[in-house]
Amino acid sequence: MSDAPPPSPSEPAQTLEVVGLGASAGGLEPLEQFLAAVPADSGLAYLVVQHLDPTRETLLHELLQRACAMPVLPAFDAQRIEADTVYVIPPDAELTVQAGALRVVRPAEPRGHRWPIDALLRSLARSYGERAVGVVLSGMGSDGAQGLQAIQAQGGLTLAQSPESAAFDAMPKSAIAAGGVDIVALPAEMPGRIVAAAGPATPGAGPLADDAALRRILALLREHTRHDLTQYKPNTLMRRVARRVAVHGLVSMSAYAEFLRANGQELDLLFKELLIGVTAFFRDPEVWQVLQQRVLPELIARQAALGGPLRAWVAGCSTGEEAYTLAMAFTEVVEALPPASRCELQVFATDLNADAIAAARAGCYPAAVARDLGPQRLARFFAERPGGGYRVDQRLRDRVLFAQHDLTQDPPFTRLDLVSCRNLLIYFDAALQKRLIPLLHFAMRPGGVLLLGSSETVGRVPALFRPLEPKSRLYRRGDNGASPGPVVFPTARRPAARATPWETTLPPTDASPANLQPLADQLLLQTFAPPAVLVNEAGDILYISGRTGRYLEPAAGKANWNVHVMAQPSLRTELGVALRQALQAKTTLELRGLPLDEEAAALVDVTVQPVLRPKALEGLAMIVFRDVPAAAPRRRRRARPSETPDPAVAEELLRSRQEMQSLRHAMRVSQEELQAANEELQSTNEELQAANEELMTSKEEAQSMIEELQTINGELQSKLDDLALAQSDMQNLLNSTDIATLFLDNDGNVRRYTEQIARVIHLRESDIGRPLSELASTLLYPELHADVKETLRTLAFSEKQIATRDGRWFTVRIMPYRTLSNVIQGVVITFVDITIAKELEARLRQA
Repeated sequence: MSDAPPPSPSEPAQTLEVVGLGASAGGLEPLEQFLAAVPADSGLAYLVVQHLDPTRETLLHELLQRACAMPVLPAFDAQRIEADTVYVIPPDAELTVQAGALRVVRPAEPRGHRWPIDALLRSLARSYGERAVGVVLSGMGSDGAQGLQAIQAQGGLTLAQSPESAAFDAMPKSAIAAGGVDIVALPAEMPGRIVAAAGPATPGAGPLADDAALRRILALLREHTRHDLTQYKPNTLMRRVARRVAVHGLVSMSAYAEFLRANGQELDLLFKELLIGVTAFFRDPEVWQVLQQRVLPELIARQAALGGPLRAWVAGCSTGEEAYTLAMAFTEVVEALPPASRCELQVFATDLNADAIAAARAGCYPAAVARDLGPQRLARFFAERPGGGYRVDQRLRDRVLFAQHDLTQDPPFTRLDLVSCRNLLIYFDAALQKRLIPLLHFAMRPGGVLLLGSSETVGRVPALFRPLEPKSRLYRRGDNGASPGPVVFPTARRPAARATPWETTLPPTDASPANLQPLADQLLLQTFAPPAVLVNEAGDILYISGRTGRYLEPAAGKANWNVHVMAQPSLRTELGVALRQALQAKTTLELRGLPLDEEAAALVDVTVQPVLRPKALEGLAMIVFRDVPAAAPRRRRRARPSETPDPAVAEELLRSRQEMQSLRHAMRVSQEELQAANEELQSTNEELQAANEELMTSKEEAQSMIEELQTINGELQSKLDDLALAQSDMQNLLNSTDIATLFLDNDGNVRRYTEQIARVIHLRESDIGRPLSELASTLLYPELHADVKETLRTLAFSEKQIATRDGRWFTVRIMPYRTLSNVIQGVVITFVDITIAKELEARLRQA
């Protein structure tokens, strides 16, 4: 499921279908191909966003108008959206929609950190719901991927250009990899698919609505996936099934049901579509602000006093963004508290979609998440992946346990302090919602907090939950003693053949021990009750059970959770040796009667047990502490009363103790040196992280500028093609007139000429740029150069009839050369052959 909200109730339902097109580098050609294939009367509106240079004017709307039968207009703020019209984003702007009108504002983010395509597509999802269409074309980066997911979550249609046809395939590939694309096609094929899929504005209306066919489809899904979706809201199911019908170009739901019978892959795709898997990091920032300021500090303080972890459940976690957001928010809050006021965090994150859970466990996300996180959180909690994008830090992943879980069929988690169930209940019918609210109440500890989506409530159950922060949809578990009535567990509804949800939660046998806490809990409950810690081979503490403050305490300085540093000085040496021996020999060692201080006033037994099962914890060790009762202290060695100490033995024992003290001192010095070296390495690592953050910022800015330059290059190339065509037209026009023409600049130098000029002036290609006065001519016109200067001075037209040495006559016209902006840049001289006219005139005179 997801935390994708439905369309905002504050906006009226829109009946016009709007297509948002996003492109970047290499996007001009596919945009032209797309718009050229759009019918002039499609009844849809088209919004175009391209990565543009914010410092230059754009010719994009002019270039697109040539390929489009509809009007192409530059977008401006508050402009009403009309059908059969194309609106183009201006430079240095963010284009969104609201209440049927365009919103054009200056971007808040600096250049290089903007995601204009995602901004448009997300606004389309909010305003138009299933009437929104998103298209991603050629471009670099991943802009548009999250926007397509948002549109898909609202039941809209999403398309991406086929990567092999894109000049730059990164954007289409990112959108496809994110799972938010319904159709992959060539740009020229997309308009036909969009127009064919355009359906009625009312969900469930029109010829596609077929309750009987929907029941058959849900039965096929239940048989294929073992999940029952019949208690989801019918309108939601109908709308999403109708969209799949349109994607495949079928005419009815009955035809789609028959199509599903023979197509298991489409059943999987439909199942994922019905689960609405869209989320984001720190979605609704004001909610997380309330959690960090009011809710988490209170829950942390309570669990710190009780000595246990804070247990949280994120139901419907999709690909894990909200679960990791909770872990980040907790980390930021807890690190601001003194050590004595802290507790650990245990997050259970569940979803029905197994693929989404696998993606969440991997913790890999596209580069576009940088916008939701900000540079500080990105550098602190994420690492950049070599192939692009980011991965959640291992320490953060260790705090979250992901599992496939069906809230409607599987038992809930228990003893929870916080439950996040945002925008999940809205997809269930009223009967199922009424059954789940008491179930969530049962799963929580007294005083626990429930977080719901912006359009969800707990209903009229004051005995179960009372509002804590109504605006943020935060509720406190009610504990006034009133009975909530019977809690109906959903296990009876589970199909018999379905595996338990926890069969998919444990990592593979060869995986690294990622989520250790549940496994460690199980091991402790089976074997130990006293205080204990789970450590790795280096002695790093991975998990703490019980109160270990008598035996372990943090050292002064930078935090270091290592048992060799935290152990009491009297325990460090023997504990370190025993840990190494136990892991090497894979056998349990017991240290009895170790002193807790120099006076040996208190003794403790320590057990070091290597963990051999389960496979995921192999290579770790459990260290258990048991206090020795004061009434019956035990000693590691007890002398027999009858024995008389041997002086030689006593002397040898003294030397051994002195050597041991010397070795202990040397070991402490070595540990301190290692600690100093480790701190230096940590400092260097922090510097490298800061440098890496700066490089990432520079890389993003450079990539943005490259995309803008690619866009400018495309526009300029298009204009060059226009100029080349205009030049060819002019050359053909001049040649067709059969008039000798000569173009001179303001200095009287040759700039251009036609082929016919050879009749009067001997010119070659190499004469371009030479003064007219240096050229040989057959004209009997010594005043030509002077007349050119006079025309440039007076801007007056000049015309004379001039003879040549071989008896021909020409009309010579000299006129100023004016540009389109009325600037004089030389003269144009034409030579019209009038020899025949002169000969006729002479004959007439003789007659």
